[in-house]
Amino acid sequence: MKIYFLLLFVLMTTITLAQLTPYEKSGKKETATYDEAIAHYKQLAKIYSNQAKLLSYGETDFGKPLHLLVLSKSGLFEPTKIKAEDKRVLLINNGIHPGEPEGIDASMMLARDLLQQKKLPNNVVICIIPVYNIDGSFNRTSISRANQNGPLAYGFRGNSKNYDLNRDFIKTDSKNSESFQQIFNVWQPEIFVDTHTSNGADYQYTMTLIPTQKDKLNPILSSYLTKIMLPFLYTEMQKKGFELIPYINSVKETPDSGISGFMESPRYSTGYATLHNVIGFMPETHMLKPYDQRVQSTYKLLQTYIDIVERDAKIIGENKKRADKAIANQTIFTLDWIRNTEKFDEIEFKGYTAKYKPSEVSGLERLYYDRNEPYTKTIKQWNSFEPALTIEKPIAYIIPRAWDKVIKLLKLNNVEVYEFKSDTKLELEMYYIADMKTAQRPFEGHYLHSAVKVEPRTQTIKYHAGDYVVYANQKTNRYIVETLEPQAPDSFFNWNFFDSILGQKEHFSSYIFEDTAADLLKKNPALKQKLEEEKTKNPELAKNAYAQLEFIYKNSDYFEPTFMRYPIGRLVKDVKLDIK
Repeated sequence: MKIYFLLLFVLMTTITLAQLTPYEKSGKKETATYDEAIAHYKQLAKIYSNQAKLLSYGETDFGKPLHLLVLSKSGLFEPTKIKAEDKRVLLINNGIHPGEPEGIDASMMLARDLLQQKKLPNNVVICIIPVYNIDGSFNRTSISRANQNGPLAYGFRGNSKNYDLNRDFIKTDSKNSESFQQIFNVWQPEIFVDTHTSNGADYQYTMTLIPTQKDKLNPILSSYLTKIMLPFLYTEMQKKGFELIPYINSVKETPDSGISGFMESPRYSTGYATLHNVIGFMPETHMLKPYDQRVQSTYKLLQTYIDIVERDAKIIGENKKRADKAIANQTIFTLDWIRNTEKFDEIEFKGYTAKYKPSEVSGLERLYYDRNEPYTKTIKQWNSFEPALTIEKPIAYIIPRAWDKVIKLLKLNNVEVYEFKSDTKLELEMYYIADMKTAQRPFEGHYLHSAVKVEPRTQTIKYHAGDYVVYANQKTNRYIVETLEPQAPDSFFNWNFFDSILGQKEHFSSYIFEDTAADLLKKNPALKQKLEEEKTKNPELAKNAYAQLEFIYKNSDYFEPTFMRYPIGRLVKDVKLDIK
């Protein structure tokens, strides 16, 4: 019997040691590689097969699949059955910036500990993406983050196409984004956490936090976030030795001048989550703190998320259902937001005294923080945002089948899409792009548009069998509206999906069009009067023969109606459509 227990002890010790992470084996100085992380999770899934499963979803730009570890106490691993049993889903994303790897190591240890210690929650299924930016994790050095205190080596921010994947959740240039959206929309989490490391000022805190911006979040979810969830996170993390502070986005050079809230648009992971009525968090550990403290604070915070989602599983689920229903029935949507600079609250802040001294490089004055002079003071926080642009949703959007990437992304995001059975003509509100700004340099591979202004016109448009109808009566309305309305900051239009409509395809030869233009003026006195009025207002026009021909051409039926016309129509009158 003694030999049996001795062998059992040796076996259990061997298993435990085998499940140590590379971070632990290195004395908390190194972060796991992608291969080490996947091997770790494969081992956990093998040993604890009744409660852990490692899945893969699609490819990444690096050619490797995007993995998802699912931890389920009941042994359920099918999302539909999990929802049927009214369990919550907590999704944790790690390594979107592989040079910020705390979440990679913390999640590996947390998953192991929950399984080993039999502490999986009853009402929460935990989903972990081990490493999201697989490409960047293989580009491993110790120098790409010049301001960061460890680990010894880490991955690179950009992926193999040099995209910052935390700007890719709408445009979806990467396979990583497409695979992530598949995971997100199959598992439909209620709470989402995306782990990061900060840059910026020096202060006493190890962990800062960016929650979904409260004003843009559905009011039902926002009330729970601000009144219940955030106070719990702040209280519990203080008990655990890692006091939280909002992300330090200083309004001036140093934090004691006050901080501003962060408005995450849908290009960011948490902004994308908001489109689906999911409460999102972006924890940002402080780059200058020792790596082991950053990992430990991330571990503790992830534990705390699990605790509150388990405690409030029922109310979180009910809130999500109510928010989805409210969004489906909502008629007015905010496309853009502006910070209220007059409204602020005050928070306690523990920082270090900012000082200035001559630079050893330039000889000019430079900023530094004196850690020998810590302070605690009250600072202002501007964290209130108001609608800057709103629209009334149409009954439906009508999308020609040619815009297949748009349709693909809508379907990927659980948007119900219908097809015309036969050719049809519809009276629609069509947008013409009246004005916009375009970046002079590319941003994440795109010459991004902004400040878009549209001119709505009512037109009768012919559509064909196979063209698409998207009704704006769905729980995915925010995704629908904020991608299809061109004025929205992260609309498909602003990400250059429709740039081909900005180019004129037909024109005229002056010597031929002279006779046509003269005939048009004879037959159309209103056009002739319009030309004369324009010449009076603009003397230069009167001196320019070609410009007058151009004016007549653009105000005639010869001018192509599709030039600068946004191709997605808005159905604003309720009519019966022949769709399938």
